[in-house]
Parts: sequence; C-alpha cells; structure tokens
Amino acid sequence: MTTIAHFRIPLIVLLFLLLPFAGCSSKGRHSSDDDAPYSFRGISSGTFPVPSAIRDNVIFWRDVYGKWGRDKLAIHDDEYMGVIYEVAKLPASGREHFMQARKAHYKRRLADLEAKVRVGLPSAKHERALYNKLVRAGGKRAIYGASNRVRTQRGIRENFRHGLAISGRYDKKFRQIFRSQGLPGDLAYLPHVESSFQAHARSLVGAAGMWQFMRGTGKLYMTVNGTIDERLDPVTAAEGAARYLGDSYRKLRSWPLAITSYNHGRGGMERAKAIHGNNIGTIVRRYKGPQFKFSSRNFYAQFVAAREVASHPRRYFPEGVDYQPPMSEDRLVLRHSMLASWVARHYGVSTYRLASLNKHWKKSARQGWTYLPPGTTVWLPDGALRRVTSVPKPMPVMLAKVERRSKAKRESVVIAKAQSRRKPARVAKAKPKSVAAKKVHVVKPNETLYRVSVTYQVSLDELRRLNSMGPNDTSIRPGQRLRVSG
Repeated sequence: MTTIAHFRIPLIVLLFLLLPFAGCSSKGRHSSDDDAPYSFRGISSGTFPVPSAIRDNVIFWRDVYGKWGRDKLAIHDDEYMGVIYEVAKLPASGREHFMQARKAHYKRRLADLEAKVRVGLPSAKHERALYNKLVRAGGKRAIYGASNRVRTQRGIRENFRHGLAISGRYDKKFRQIFRSQGLPGDLAYLPHVESSFQAHARSLVGAAGMWQFMRGTGKLYMTVNGTIDERLDPVTAAEGAARYLGDSYRKLRSWPLAITSYNHGRGGMERAKAIHGNNIGTIVRRYKGPQFKFSSRNFYAQFVAAREVASHPRRYFPEGVDYQPPMSEDRLVLRHSMLASWVARHYGVSTYRLASLNKHWKKSARQGWTYLPPGTTVWLPDGALRRVTSVPKPMPVMLAKVERRSKAKRESVVIAKAQSRRKPARVAKAKPKSVAAKKVHVVKPNETLYRVSVTYQVSLDELRRLNSMGPNDTSIRPGQRLRVSG
C-alpha cells in the first residue's frame, strides 16, 4: 500500500503526458488523421459528404494525386482500398515487367493464404501481416478472393500538378457557369478526375474533351456533328456538364449520386438508389450492378480527393504551382451559318489564329470547306470585339453559296456578340425582322438558358424576370418562346 501510494501521483502525471499519443497508430491503414500534411480533416462537407465506408477510398486517391509521384507504385486491394500491400519505387527501366512481377508476387501469397484459411491450417509468420490487413478491413470474408482483387496504381502527382496549372485558365469561368445554374462551384474540379484538364483528351471508349462526354450524351447537351464537336470546347462542354449534373441532382437528390452518375449513368444510379437508398457508402459497398465496376465505385471518392488536393495547393505542392492566367478571349455565338474565313477577315484575325482558338471545329470548318452552323461558338483574341463595331458585310463568295438566299435575307446575317460589354451593333431600319431586333426567342433543341443569355447579352436573372421564372430555374424546352428584352 505504501509503495502504491508513493507512485500514485507520478503515474497519473505520466498517463496524462502520454494520453495525446493514444490512438495515433496508423496500423491497418496506410494513412491516419494525424499524418500531416495529408490530414483527413476538412475533406468531408455538407454538400460533398464522405461516409466512413468510402473514407479509405478518398484517402487512397488523395495520395495518388498529391503524395505519390510517377515513380511510385501502390499495390492494393481493389475493393478494400485501405489495404495497401506495398508502395514500391519503380526502377528506371523495365517498369512494366516490375509491375507485373510485384502483382504476381502478391497474388501468389494471397492465394496460398486463402487456401490455408479454407482448410483451417495455420498461416506462416510472413502471412500474418496480410491476414491482419484484410481482416481489419473487411473481416475474415475479405480473405476469400483477395488474390483476384490485387491491383496496381501509379502515382500521378506530377500530372495533377500540371492539370492544376492549366485549371487557372478555366476555374473562374467554370465556377461562373455552375453557379449561374444554382449548382456548387466546386464542381469545377471534376476535370481533374476526367482528363487532368487536357482539352483534347480522348478515352479508349470514345469519350472526348476536358469533360469527357461520350458522343451520344454530348449530342443531348451540345452540338456534335461532322462540322462541330463542342465536346472539345472546354467552356461549352462545361455548360453541358452543368446541365447534365443539374438534371441528375434533380432526379437523384444527392450530390454524391449525381456525380457518380457522370461516370455510371443516371439510370444506373437510379437503380442503385432504389435498392440501397442515397448513401453513397452503402452503394459503393453493396451495389452489384453489372456495370458498377472499379471506376464507378471510386468516381465520387476521386472527385472528393481531387477537390481536397486542388483546394490546398500549398499543402500538397509546397514547391509551388505556376497557374495559367484566366482566359480572356472574346466569345461570339453565330446566329446564321458562315465561313470561318469571313469571320477571320471581319475581325482582323488570321485564319490560323482563329483555328488555333477554336479546336472544337472540325478540319473542314477550320479550313473553310464547310460553313459554321448557327449557334456555333467562335473564340476571338481578347479585344477583337471592341475593335470592330460595325455589322459585318456579307462577302460575295459567301453570298453565292448560302442556299441561294434572297438579297433581303442575305443582308440580315449578323454575328451575335456573347460576352462583350458593348451593345449589339444596330441593324439598318430596312431590316425590321433581323435577329438583332427580335424581342422573343424560340428555343432550339439542346439549347440552354445560359446559351440564350450569352447570345442576347441578357443576364440570367433578367431572363428569368422577363419570363416569370424562379430564381434558380434553368428549365426550358424546344419551341418555347422566351422574352429576351423588355
């Protein structure tokens, strides 16, 4: 009793001093809450929640984007993303052989472990670490089939940093587009997952552009034909993405599900929600849809991880990021078909420069073999609109080819300025039916409220006021007549 009483106070003090270190072990997890600078705190939000079931997924992709360089190879379980068998350094040469060899090594070890567990044989000492990793992640059942779930993932920290630099050009514009439709501005981070902000990225399955629209889906939200492919125009594609995500959110009532639908499809997520509700963690763990594979299971986690890394560049890239300056080009939206060479000549821009700014035009349009259709976006060098104030005069060579129009109709051809502070050029009184004089616009197929506001230089709020629409309403339909001026 005397001995215990003598040491009672020092032991309490010692326990108090050690208490802050309790629970800080990262055993069983490749990263922990206190693993600075890769802390998990603050990643989850009310709009973009991270349930515990996908926490390891988010941590994994955060490390892929912001911690592991291209010389690092993570060998992991493709279902239990917190199970990292090894993060290996790739050799300078023979990398493909190295990756295949390391993957085969773990597949053999896991197959041997599973065989022993099935028949009740004791595992060897070197197998206990694998056993413990899997059991902590998913219980004993996680051991079964683990050899078939071995996956390798290279780090892309350098690629992400490069994409972050490019994002400086588009971030402000993308956020403006999403917010104008009442959507979260942070959806502007989505291209980090889809394309690393590469404007002309193409996937093996046919998705194209910075926003990686498939051709069929792209046609629903923008112009995709033999002359124009607006999937390759980052801004127009962002408008399409905003429409798609807005429609998906209104259907699914959950941002995690709406974002996942961008990869898996809206119908697929509606089926998943009907079975498991709107908890993305439950869906990732339990939904067994035939096409709900690794990519779909991880898509939302990748978005949240990209949002975390991109919004804290100093934390993940202390060496700095050389952001590109925000885009400043002038935007036109054509109201009638015309040749690119005519636009270039009128605005004093070389056809080469015009083509370089409008990569969403097909070769035939860039080289003047075909006419740019109505509704085509034309990007011009900054200031080109301010330097030209007159209505462009039709060129004789164009007039000879434009569908044998009557003289009166030819004279009404104008270009609509989409983002200029100047008012549209006035059309001569002899043309009372010109587009510039219209006060009502008839909505065309696939046209958005944002596109109408751009074409007529009317703010979205003003368009909504003129047409008795709600403060965040963006729903319009083909054939609908919209007032575009008071």
